Amino acid sequence: MTDTVASVNAADTAWMLVATALVLLMTPALAFFYGGLVRAKNALNTMMMSVASLAVVGVLWALIGYSLAFGPADGFVGGAAYAVLRGVGLEARGSIPHVLFLAYQGTFAVITAALISGAIVERMRFGAYLAFIGLWSVCVYAPIAHWVWGGGWLARLGALDFAGGTVVHANAGAAALVAALVLGPRKDYGRQALLPHNVPFVLLGAALLWFGWFGFNAGSALAANPQAALAFANTMLAPMATLAVWMALDLARTGRATAVGAATGIVVGLVAVTPAAGFVSPAGALVLGALAALPSYVALLWRSRTRLDDSLDVVAAHGLGGTVGALLTGVFAAAAWGGTDGLLAGNAALVGKQAVAVLATLGYSAAMTLLLLKLVDRVLPLRVGRREEAVGVDVHQHGEEAYSSGEGAILVIAEPGAAPPSKEG
Repeated sequence: MTDTVASVNAADTAWMLVATALVLLMTPALAFFYGGLVRAKNALNTMMMSVASLAVVGVLWALIGYSLAFGPADGFVGGAAYAVLRGVGLEARGSIPHVLFLAYQGTFAVITAALISGAIVERMRFGAYLAFIGLWSVCVYAPIAHWVWGGGWLARLGALDFAGGTVVHANAGAAALVAALVLGPRKDYGRQALLPHNVPFVLLGAALLWFGWFGFNAGSALAANPQAALAFANTMLAPMATLAVWMALDLARTGRATAVGAATGIVVGLVAVTPAAGFVSPAGALVLGALAALPSYVALLWRSRTRLDDSLDVVAAHGLGGTVGALLTGVFAAAAWGGTDGLLAGNAALVGKQAVAVLATLGYSAAMTLLLLKLVDRVLPLRVGRREEAVGVDVHQHGEEAYSSGEGAILVIAEPGAAPPSKEG
């Protein structure tokens, strides 16, 4: 056994194996969360948009994305040292095998691309979506990951992002906003209520996301150490505070606390604490989670009164939640808890560094997303036809339906060359 392999820590490796599996679970969890929020005729397509990211983004991550994000380089992106998994083996990266670090970081790339789908469900062609997220993962996600986690310029600036407030959530939120604007609203948007077809799916998805998020945040310590324990506790506490405030806002505004609202509040709290999880005290995480509820709640109400059809409110929950969490990290971070002292500890400069990181992420992601969507649209039309949208994307894009008259799932099998079956719904 070489010295580098011998330096791998068994306890850290065991924890990171579990954390990687937990984060991988988050992508099918997102499928349930998003799938329950749409109409029944589009449920499978919506879920497949998350599942398909495992294939497209996962493979591209192994081939080139990982090298661009974490390859040794001082430039805009990492180099080609790890392209096609060259040089990625059992040698230690930190205290875990390099190949495990590759796998763990790959789960982040997969779910970040999948998050964007929530803004364009029920109207985007599946093939165009696959092409877009593939290009986006390489051209947008990998460079920003390098800036923050791969030793790039934001890391050298001193900006903090423990587990992805900027890299994952602000990044996906900016892309979601641009994608929703480029595709335009659904044909029924603003004319009829577009209600969730399966609220239990939404709650199940939120629960599984919370479960997986312990690997997302605590795993970002990359070791079984006190910082992982802190991130674990903060990942439990912050969403609890967000949920409490969210339900209180619902009760004050309408007299009812909805299940969809509760699930959304949990996700907003998880998003907001992500950049801060290993840098703030548990008390700070509670306050951060409580404060994060209000901007996203107000943004959801505002969006519903506009022509912006961000179908599942990715911008409010992830874009704004990640932005607020990143900025509040600059307020609550403390050296005593593993971070850099922030505003409350007398270092106002950290808030400025966090703002630079957020603005750079939002600007680059938005500009590149617009460019990539326009490029894809020149080859593959982005939107389904109006008739396909009216009938439901499931049948036309996948040849199957989630439900038949509400009595169970069926598989629709068409003869080769036959027109897809249609069903109004």
